[in-house]
Amino acid sequence: MSQPELPPIIREQLARFDQTQQNLQAVMAQKQQVELELAETVKALEELQKAEDSEAVYKFAGNLLVKVKKEDVLKELNEKKELANTRKMVLAKQEARFKDSLKDLQTKIDEAVRGKQSQAQPPGDA
Repeated sequence: MSQPELPPIIREQLARFDQTQQNLQAVMAQKQQVELELAETVKALEELQKAEDSEAVYKFAGNLLVKVKKEDVLKELNEKKELANTRKMVLAKQEARFKDSLKDLQTKIDEAVRGKQSQAQPPGDA
């Protein structure tokens, strides 16, 4: 026995729900990547701050290691850390908005399905 056709409004809401879910997963993956980058940056900063000012500091430039000034690398890493923190906050806000949107869509879908089910039952049948 085949199931009855879903009304267009429910199909549209289900499609929006799926799209929002995909967007949420993408944002969560981006956020995880930013968190990893941030953790690496913080670790590099900690190690660099332990180093004496007179010690040689190197950084990757493609396939090469290049000698650089400690203060230049500290400045660069601090900027990278600040940018990663900002991106993490933006992604967290997007994640929260998508989660709220999913809750709203789920409620609307549930209400529409319940409404459709109650319309399918003749009055007096329970």
